[in-house]
Amino acid sequence: MVAAPVILWFGLDLRLADNPALTAATARGTGLVPVFILDDEDAGPWRAGSASRWWLHGSLESLSRSLAERGAQLIFRNGRAEAVLDELLAETGADAVYWNRRYEPWAVARNSRIKRALRSRNVEARSFNASLLREPGTIMNGTGEPYRVFAAFWKRLRNEHRAESPLPAPKAVSASATEVRSERLADWKLRPSAPDWSDGLRAAWTPGEQAAQRRLRQFASGAAAAYREQRDRPGIDGTSRLAAHLHFGEIGPRQIWWEVTEQAMRDIGIPVSPGIETFLSEVAWREFSYHLLFHFPALPEAPLRAEFKRFPWKRNAKGLAAWQRGLTGFPIVDAGMRQLWKTGWMHNRVRMIVASFLVKDLLIDWRVGEKWFWDTLVDADLASNAASWQWVAGSGADAAPFFRVFNPGLQGSKFDPHGVYVRHWVPEIARLPDSLIHTPWKATAIELEAAGISLGCTYPTPVVDHALARERALDAFQAIKSRTSP
Repeated sequence: MVAAPVILWFGLDLRLADNPALTAATARGTGLVPVFILDDEDAGPWRAGSASRWWLHGSLESLSRSLAERGAQLIFRNGRAEAVLDELLAETGADAVYWNRRYEPWAVARNSRIKRALRSRNVEARSFNASLLREPGTIMNGTGEPYRVFAAFWKRLRNEHRAESPLPAPKAVSASATEVRSERLADWKLRPSAPDWSDGLRAAWTPGEQAAQRRLRQFASGAAAAYREQRDRPGIDGTSRLAAHLHFGEIGPRQIWWEVTEQAMRDIGIPVSPGIETFLSEVAWREFSYHLLFHFPALPEAPLRAEFKRFPWKRNAKGLAAWQRGLTGFPIVDAGMRQLWKTGWMHNRVRMIVASFLVKDLLIDWRVGEKWFWDTLVDADLASNAASWQWVAGSGADAAPFFRVFNPGLQGSKFDPHGVYVRHWVPEIARLPDSLIHTPWKATAIELEAAGISLGCTYPTPVVDHALARERALDAFQAIKSRTSP
């Protein structure tokens, strides 16, 4: 008698190496039915955005090839996960479902529901941690409450976490003997046909586990050592660019931690240099964001600090459109927004600058920016996106003080001093000297003419006066503070 197969349900764990659910399923010694379920209904408003869906298509293509090389077919199904799993259990005679956990609120509720239902029918249901170093609930403060200050969270995680050698990818995957119907990935239309804005994404990215591992090795043996000094310079390729690979689970945080520390041992004989320590703390920020999302599931929709529910946000359709299109008249802001639209990614320092500009210069609700990033970022991640926008807005955990209002001109001059980044993404002002590249409105008529610029025509004048906008933002913040004061 042939042993019943196990359904291996892929989610945001689209890799073979260091995949605990896959490792456990293959160790079982029975056939596997690998499946990816596109479940937009449970995700609701947080279904993957346009750029993320583009990436997902490529990631699934890569995973499908990898499984085929090892003897198994990745099954594609579209619909509510409960219904699809029920269909597969009936079709295959499987007696077990294995998967790796997700931590978005909707996914936590869905997966708990599924696990209870499966076990009530005597179907083995096992889930694993593939996406975090430490799961939510395992790191709490001295009073048993979740950490709301990153420094304390990071200290605890850094002291307790030990790098572990990642699990190897299986050399072969035993497929179920039962033939299973699969939908065609192309029929899901995850990638747009017209207008084909995905040209820029194709030029910038290669989704998939193999590409993720190459990028990690390249970073670990190169820019990681100088990460502390170079991470804030958008004109330098000084960051890992692993966020999308990490979000889709093409690579996991254990693999990243292991690789950068082991590479440091090979290069300099010590596991952690200042640059690598700083990089590891950025990995921990992602962990911190997931812990926040787990303990405060309304994080994507509601301010964590209650007083911000009364903040007097403005409706500013003209300003929002200028921000989205990269036409605000502030070069570092416009460069970032154009980079985002063209490549689905933006340098982290610039993300903070453009977010501060939207929230504080334009007084537009942070949730508007959060949704724009959700649709346009290839690395759109519910926990990181929500926590980061709340951080900038001053309404979240360990948030930047609201009165810290980034000056776009000064930020540009400090972190892109020679205008390398701005000149690439805002070429219409490229002929301005370094001293004016971030503040073209300060240029004289002669200087503008020499650079071939007509403000308000070839490049916009600033949509706001930053000094006045800053005062307006501080007045609004003071108003909500006054209403909450005893």
